[in-house]
Amino acid sequence: MSDTIFGKIANGEVAADLIYEDDEVVAFRDLNPQAPVHVLVIPRKPIPTLNDAGPEDAELVGRLMLAAAKVAQQEGIAEQGYRTLINCNAGGGQTVYHLHVHLIGGRPLQWPPG
Repeated sequence: MSDTIFGKIANGEVAADLIYEDDEVVAFRDLNPQAPVHVLVIPRKPIPTLNDAGPEDAELVGRLMLAAAKVAQQEGIAEQGYRTLINCNAGGGQTVYHLHVHLIGGRPLQWPPG
């Protein structure tokens, strides 16, 4: 699982535009941004999909969301608003099988998104 591109970024094997990191979480700019701010927030622990997260991962999933909020503040979009999104499996739009939160903002966002 750590052989995904996100696993390699989390392990420091592949360079990325990191904007936040701690012992459990890494955040970096998306290479194909869908908004002026489009950041991916990932756990260092390899979890393929949200379906694969277990009760033991509850705190880590919460840390992902708190890191996303911190990055939103850091990027100056917290007050105007932003979207957090987790795609799960192919039908949900997931293309890299390492759990990740999309943090999207910096422009008005429409609903429904997809």
